[in-house]
Amino acid sequence: MSTKHAIIIGSGIAGMATAIRLACAGYEISVFESNQSPGGKLSYFEKETFKFDEGPSLFTQPQNIEDLFALANEPIENYFNYSKTEVACNYFFENGKRIIAYTDKKRFSKELAEKLNENSDAVEKYLSDAEKLYNKIGLIFLNHSLHKLSTWMHKRVLHALTALKTSYLFNTLHHHNTKNLSSTEAVQIFNRFATYNGSNPYKAPGMLSLIPHLEHNQGTFYPKGGMISITNALYQLALKKGVQFKFNHSVEKIIQENKKVKGVVVNGEHIFSDLVISNADVYYTYKNLLNHLPKATKLAKQERSSSALIFYWGINKEFSDLGLHNILFSNNYKEEFDCLFIKKTMSSDPTIYINITSKMESEQAPEGCENWFVMINAPTNNGQDWNEMIDETKKNVIQKINRILNTDIEQLIKTETILDPRSIEKKTGTYKGSLYGTSSNSPFSAFFRPANFTSDINGLYFCGGTVHPGGGIPLCLKSAFITSELIIKNEK
Repeated sequence: MSTKHAIIIGSGIAGMATAIRLACAGYEISVFESNQSPGGKLSYFEKETFKFDEGPSLFTQPQNIEDLFALANEPIENYFNYSKTEVACNYFFENGKRIIAYTDKKRFSKELAEKLNENSDAVEKYLSDAEKLYNKIGLIFLNHSLHKLSTWMHKRVLHALTALKTSYLFNTLHHHNTKNLSSTEAVQIFNRFATYNGSNPYKAPGMLSLIPHLEHNQGTFYPKGGMISITNALYQLALKKGVQFKFNHSVEKIIQENKKVKGVVVNGEHIFSDLVISNADVYYTYKNLLNHLPKATKLAKQERSSSALIFYWGINKEFSDLGLHNILFSNNYKEEFDCLFIKKTMSSDPTIYINITSKMESEQAPEGCENWFVMINAPTNNGQDWNEMIDETKKNVIQKINRILNTDIEQLIKTETILDPRSIEKKTGTYKGSLYGTSSNSPFSAFFRPANFTSDINGLYFCGGTVHPGGGIPLCLKSAFITSELIIKNEK
């Protein structure tokens, strides 16, 4: 029997993970990437000897990467190394309160009790409930297609229903948190987890309360060399398994005939294959590669996740108060999300996330300096005056950092690069620059997220952050698993 050939559009981490899984299953794989290097959003650049991870900065669930190396029968230590971090995040509030979010559940609960007068038992119960919710319900969502009847006919679903309370679906995450926590600061900390998939805690369901399980029960980690080492490891593993990469090759069209995929068009050339897997934005795929305007129009009506405004700053100082991950909270969190999702603008008092990898590896920045990845949640690109909004937001960000850290940060900025929703959209092809495709701002958002396959075109599949189960590194790797399993089962 001849070897089947699969084409993957895009070399984001979901695309590379899918390529590895299918190569291990005996497929011949070609990956076409419009950029000059792999990784998609998980990319990297250097400027004036400062090193910056350009995209995702939080690393959880390393087992998703370990599974790929185990499947490929390759020793992971030859490609990738990481260590567990003691602190998930440092939280700063305008009222002067500072919280160290330890990755150890008991230490974190004690910190909230001492600093915010929370009941430590209540915090531990919250995290224990998050673990149960993740294990009983989350794993079904993360490891299986929600669009296959076989998923719902399995006995595991009946078992999961015993853990599913209607409040998880029909009460918001904010309501869930105010019910289980007493201080406004603790509620704000746990509300923040809605932003992990670009959603609004005042609209998103209480089901998202399972997300803290990843940080405070399982832990957070740091990959040696920064987040780009994840991209590099997967790329090298894919090469080892025989995957062929074509960079600076933009796919112009997906070829189909009689409801069967036939290949792709690249630079005017028809390249045929048995399967096509799109790691590109699913809206972009339907609109530009399939010319399926009705489907694209339907997808466009779904609410987008938030986007981001990022300042990459080379800072001419070291700040002992800061760690790897830091959050400077808005004083009016609800107003910030109203700005993002209703007014489609930037808050005048934004929450600021600062990631500093030089805290873990000093060589990431010149001696005595730090590499700051400063991210602010942003609305999607709807034609706003971004130049004006960026200028105004930068002023607000600098003022807030100066207030909370008692500094004059503007005088310390040696180098600056800016990424905004427009450039995110242009570089990654994500519709309106949304980071996670559709939002999770309704109880049944998960069921409306596009599937990893389409019944309209045989042999066409999807992976990545804009399809099931969602965006972010762990979910993209789960997406690769789901898509690969569907292919291996369906395309025998």
